[in-house]
Amino acid sequence: MDLKTLKNKVPKELYGILEKEIIQLRPAQEKSIKKGLLDGKSLLVCTPTASGKTLIAELAALKSVLEGKGKAIYIVPLKALASEKYKSFKRRYGKTAKIALSMGDTDSADPYLAEYDLIITTSEKLDSLIRHHSPWLSGIKTVIVDEIHLLNDTERGPTLEILLTVLKKLLKNPQIIGLSATIGNAEELAEWLGADLVVDDWRPVKLHKGIYHEGKIEFY
Repeated sequence: MDLKTLKNKVPKELYGILEKEIIQLRPAQEKSIKKGLLDGKSLLVCTPTASGKTLIAELAALKSVLEGKGKAIYIVPLKALASEKYKSFKRRYGKTAKIALSMGDTDSADPYLAEYDLIITTSEKLDSLIRHHSPWLSGIKTVIVDEIHLLNDTERGPTLEILLTVLKKLLKNPQIIGLSATIGNAEELAEWLGADLVVDDWRPVKLHKGIYHEGKIEFY
């Protein structure tokens, strides 16, 4: 799918940014659009690493923000990943939307976040924000969950599950975008999220399997 097909489907500011870097959409991105990504539908995207999942999230978030439908929140499991996403989004969209990074250890409501459009945060920080009843939370329209397979993690899973449960009750018809390279029970998770499932095995570099032994690799 050519990026040009999105010209009249996304805000012109967003299209203007993307056309400088992208010509063709990747398979998972095309499938997500056909499943209703740009129409506010919730999706669970399960595709290999580097297959274009982040752009799927960006399209949902920036469309919501630029069309005035509501804020977007991007949930990641680690502070390092939060910083990485913040730098990337700030570089690409910093002149178009107000982007914030919230991951401090301080247990507070962070009222200043009310002024921002796209907020990157960790599960633990979002848990703190919810417990402080931050009033701006009700303005969230798009919820993106990176590495959503960590719902099955014994340490981070329970917190993330509670967060999503609370957000689904707190927010009015949110668009939830779950991203993961591997999910064992994708259909079950999609049903729980109330999302359509997008699965694709395309990857930018073909994956070869083999055995390394005594200085040689035998592929199979």
